[in-house]
Amino acid sequence: MIYSVRGKVIHLEQELAVVECGGVGYACRTTLNTVGKIQNSKDEVTLYTVLHVREDAVELFGFATNDELNCFKLLTSVSGVGPKNALCILSTMTPQAFALAVATEDAKTITKAKGVGPKLAQRIVLELKDKLQKDIAVTGGIEIPDMIDAKGGVSNIGEAISALTVLGYTQPEAAKALSGADATMEVEELIKYALKRFATMK
Repeated sequence: MIYSVRGKVIHLEQELAVVECGGVGYACRTTLNTVGKIQNSKDEVTLYTVLHVREDAVELFGFATNDELNCFKLLTSVSGVGPKNALCILSTMTPQAFALAVATEDAKTITKAKGVGPKLAQRIVLELKDKLQKDIAVTGGIEIPDMIDAKGGVSNIGEAISALTVLGYTQPEAAKALSGADATMEVEELIKYALKRFATMK
Protein backbone atom coordinates (compact mmCIF):
# COMPACT_ATOMS: atom_id res chain seq x y z
CA MET A 1 0.00 0.00 0.00
CA ILE A 2 1.30 3.46 -0.91
CA TYR A 3 0.54 5.72 2.06
CA SER A 4 1.66 8.97 0.43
CA VAL A 5 3.76 10.49 -2.33
CA ARG A 6 6.02 13.51 -1.90
CA GLY A 7 7.68 15.46 -4.66
CA LYS A 8 7.26 18.21 -7.22
CA VAL A 9 4.10 18.53 -9.28
CA ILE A 10 5.07 18.01 -12.92
CA HIS A 11 1.60 17.92 -14.47
CA LEU A 12 -1.91 18.99 -13.50
CA GLU A 13 -5.29 18.44 -15.09
CA GLN A 14 -8.81 19.06 -13.81
CA GLU A 15 -8.83 15.95 -11.60
CA LEU A 16 -5.30 14.62 -12.03
CA ALA A 17 -2.00 15.48 -10.40
CA VAL A 18 1.32 13.91 -11.38
CA VAL A 19 3.92 14.05 -8.61
CA GLU A 20 7.51 13.11 -9.35
CA CYS A 21 9.17 11.06 -6.62
CA GLY A 22 12.70 9.72 -7.14
CA GLY A 23 12.46 10.13 -10.90
CA VAL A 24 9.08 8.38 -11.12
CA GLY A 25 5.92 10.33 -11.92
CA TYR A 26 2.93 9.11 -9.90
CA ALA A 27 -0.39 9.91 -11.57
CA CYS A 28 -2.91 10.58 -8.81
CA ARG A 29 -6.59 11.01 -9.49
CA THR A 30 -7.76 13.81 -7.22
CA THR A 31 -10.31 16.54 -6.49
CA LEU A 32 -10.60 20.12 -7.65
CA ASN A 33 -10.01 21.18 -4.03
CA THR A 34 -6.64 19.42 -3.94
CA VAL A 35 -5.67 20.75 -7.37
CA GLY A 36 -6.47 24.25 -6.14
CA LYS A 37 -4.23 23.79 -3.09
CA ILE A 38 -1.19 22.52 -4.98
CA GLN A 39 -1.40 24.24 -8.37
CA ASN A 40 0.77 27.21 -7.41
CA SER A 41 3.21 25.30 -5.23
CA LYS A 42 6.86 25.69 -6.27
CA ASP A 43 8.05 23.41 -3.49
CA GLU A 44 7.47 19.72 -2.92
CA VAL A 45 3.92 18.65 -2.09
CA THR A 46 2.60 15.65 -0.20
CA LEU A 47 -0.48 13.75 -1.33
CA TYR A 48 -2.07 11.13 0.93
CA THR A 49 -3.01 8.19 -1.23
CA VAL A 50 -5.16 5.13 -1.60
CA LEU A 51 -4.72 2.46 -4.28
CA HIS A 52 -7.92 1.33 -5.99
CA VAL A 53 -7.78 -2.01 -7.80
CA ARG A 54 -10.38 -3.17 -10.31
CA GLU A 55 -10.38 -6.03 -12.78
CA ASP A 56 -9.57 -3.68 -15.64
CA ALA A 57 -7.54 -0.94 -13.93
CA VAL A 58 -5.27 0.00 -11.05
CA GLU A 59 -5.57 3.67 -10.04
CA LEU A 60 -3.88 5.80 -7.41
CA PHE A 61 -5.94 8.51 -5.72
CA GLY A 62 -4.18 11.32 -3.87
CA PHE A 63 -5.37 14.13 -1.59
CA ALA A 64 -3.80 17.21 -0.02
CA THR A 65 -5.23 16.40 3.42
CA ASN A 66 -5.94 13.30 5.48
CA ASP A 67 -9.48 14.61 6.03
CA GLU A 68 -10.16 14.45 2.32
CA LEU A 69 -8.60 11.00 2.05
CA ASN A 70 -10.70 9.70 4.96
CA CYS A 71 -13.83 11.19 3.46
CA PHE A 72 -13.04 9.55 0.10
CA LYS A 73 -12.70 6.18 1.83
CA LEU A 74 -16.02 6.68 3.64
CA LEU A 75 -17.79 7.60 0.42
CA THR A 76 -16.47 4.63 -1.54
CA SER A 77 -17.64 2.33 1.27
CA VAL A 78 -21.23 3.22 0.35
CA SER A 79 -23.00 0.80 -1.98
CA GLY A 80 -23.20 2.30 -5.47
CA VAL A 81 -20.61 5.03 -4.87
CA GLY A 82 -17.50 4.59 -6.98
CA PRO A 83 -14.27 6.57 -6.94
CA LYS A 84 -15.55 8.88 -9.69
CA ASN A 85 -18.67 9.78 -7.65
CA ALA A 86 -16.54 10.35 -4.56
CA LEU A 87 -14.18 12.68 -6.44
CA CYS A 88 -17.12 14.66 -7.83
CA ILE A 89 -18.61 15.11 -4.35
CA LEU A 90 -15.29 16.17 -2.82
CA SER A 91 -14.67 18.53 -5.74
CA THR A 92 -17.99 20.21 -4.94
CA MET A 93 -17.57 20.50 -1.16
CA THR A 94 -14.95 20.18 1.56
CA PRO A 95 -14.93 17.16 3.89
CA GLN A 96 -16.30 19.41 6.64
CA ALA A 97 -19.17 20.66 4.45
CA PHE A 98 -19.92 17.08 3.46
CA ALA A 99 -19.95 15.96 7.10
CA LEU A 100 -22.37 18.75 7.97
CA ALA A 101 -24.64 17.82 5.04
CA VAL A 102 -24.75 14.20 6.18
CA ALA A 103 -25.27 15.18 9.83
CA THR A 104 -28.25 17.36 8.96
CA GLU A 105 -29.56 14.88 6.34
CA ASP A 106 -29.16 17.54 3.65
CA ALA A 107 -29.11 15.18 0.67
CA LYS A 108 -30.04 18.04 -1.68
CA THR A 109 -26.64 19.68 -1.18
CA ILE A 110 -24.90 16.42 -2.06
CA THR A 111 -26.84 16.21 -5.35
CA LYS A 112 -25.00 19.33 -6.53
CA ALA A 113 -22.11 17.01 -7.35
CA LYS A 114 -22.04 15.84 -10.97
CA GLY A 115 -23.56 12.40 -11.45
CA VAL A 116 -25.13 12.18 -7.97
CA GLY A 117 -28.91 11.90 -8.06
CA PRO A 118 -31.41 12.15 -5.18
CA LYS A 119 -31.55 8.38 -4.55
CA LEU A 120 -27.78 8.03 -4.34
CA ALA A 121 -27.50 11.11 -2.13
CA GLN A 122 -30.13 9.71 0.26
CA ARG A 123 -28.28 6.39 0.40
CA ILE A 124 -25.03 8.21 1.23
CA VAL A 125 -26.72 10.07 4.10
CA LEU A 126 -28.40 6.90 5.40
CA GLU A 127 -25.24 4.77 5.35
CA LEU A 128 -22.76 7.37 6.58
CA LYS A 129 -24.59 9.28 9.29
CA ASP A 130 -23.69 6.81 12.05
CA LYS A 131 -20.13 6.33 10.74
CA LEU A 132 -19.48 10.07 10.70
CA GLN A 133 -20.63 10.40 14.29
CA LYS A 134 -17.63 8.25 15.18
CA ASP A 135 -15.23 10.10 12.88
CA ILE A 136 -14.42 13.49 14.42
CA ALA A 137 -11.47 14.00 12.04
CA VAL A 138 -13.54 15.18 9.06
CA THR A 139 -15.41 17.72 11.16
CA GLY A 140 -12.33 19.59 12.29
CA GLY A 141 -12.70 18.56 15.93
CA ILE A 142 -16.44 19.28 16.27
CA GLU A 143 -18.48 16.15 16.92
CA ILE A 144 -21.40 15.49 14.59
CA PRO A 145 -23.97 15.49 17.44
CA ASP A 146 -22.88 19.05 18.31
CA MET A 147 -23.84 20.16 14.80
CA ILE A 148 -27.41 18.90 15.18
CA ASP A 149 -30.17 20.30 17.36
CA ALA A 150 -32.85 18.30 19.20
CA LYS A 151 -35.14 18.42 16.16
CA GLY A 152 -32.49 17.12 13.78
CA GLY A 153 -31.75 20.50 12.22
CA VAL A 154 -28.54 22.52 12.21
CA SER A 155 -27.48 23.43 15.75
CA ASN A 156 -26.19 26.81 16.88
CA ILE A 157 -22.64 25.54 16.45
CA GLY A 158 -23.45 24.40 12.92
CA GLU A 159 -24.92 27.82 12.13
CA ALA A 160 -21.93 29.58 13.69
CA ILE A 161 -19.57 27.55 11.50
CA SER A 162 -21.57 28.56 8.42
CA ALA A 163 -21.54 32.22 9.49
CA LEU A 164 -17.77 32.18 10.03
CA THR A 165 -17.20 30.76 6.55
CA VAL A 166 -19.13 33.74 5.16
CA LEU A 167 -16.63 35.96 7.01
CA GLY A 168 -13.81 34.29 5.10
CA TYR A 169 -12.66 31.55 7.45
CA THR A 170 -12.46 27.96 6.26
CA GLN A 171 -14.72 25.37 7.86
CA PRO A 172 -11.78 23.56 9.53
CA GLU A 173 -10.61 26.90 10.99
CA ALA A 174 -14.11 27.71 12.23
CA ALA A 175 -14.57 24.24 13.73
CA LYS A 176 -11.21 24.45 15.50
CA ALA A 177 -12.04 27.88 16.94
CA LEU A 178 -15.39 26.61 18.23
CA SER A 179 -14.08 23.37 19.71
CA GLY A 180 -14.73 23.45 23.44
CA ALA A 181 -17.48 26.08 23.17
CA ASP A 182 -20.72 25.68 25.13
CA ALA A 183 -23.21 24.28 22.61
CA THR A 184 -26.07 26.06 24.40
CA MET A 185 -24.68 29.52 23.59
CA GLU A 186 -26.52 31.69 21.07
CA VAL A 187 -25.11 31.85 17.52
CA GLU A 188 -23.97 35.45 17.97
CA GLU A 189 -22.14 34.55 21.19
CA LEU A 190 -20.50 31.56 19.52
CA ILE A 191 -19.26 33.78 16.69
CA LYS A 192 -17.79 36.25 19.21
CA TYR A 193 -16.21 33.31 21.06
CA ALA A 194 -14.60 32.07 17.85
CA LEU A 195 -13.35 35.52 16.83
CA LYS A 196 -11.67 35.93 20.22
CA ARG A 197 -9.99 32.57 19.79
CA PHE A 198 -8.84 33.50 16.29
CA ALA A 199 -7.13 36.55 17.80
CA THR A 200 -5.20 34.39 20.27
CA MET A 201 -4.40 31.72 17.68
CA LYS A 202 -2.47 34.12 15.42
